[in-house]
Amino acid sequence: MNDLGKLLVLGGILMIVAGIIVTLVGRLPAGMLPGDIFVQRKNGSFYFPVVTCIVISIVLTVVLNFIGRR
Repeated sequence: MNDLGKLLVLGGILMIVAGIIVTLVGRLPAGMLPGDIFVQRKNGSFYFPVVTCIVISIVLTVVLNFIGRR
């Protein structure tokens, strides 16, 4: 049970740090990349960040593979 407590505290700290970063940075520059789908009509709008998701996936894959090889 002690390990679970440490894991929860670490997860909470990581979430707080991520929240502070997002708050300070504001809107991340990865917002409207070419290839993202954005449809705007008079009744509303729709945004699906296809290319942004692919870029984030590639970056996370590289980072996690680098961390996992230690």
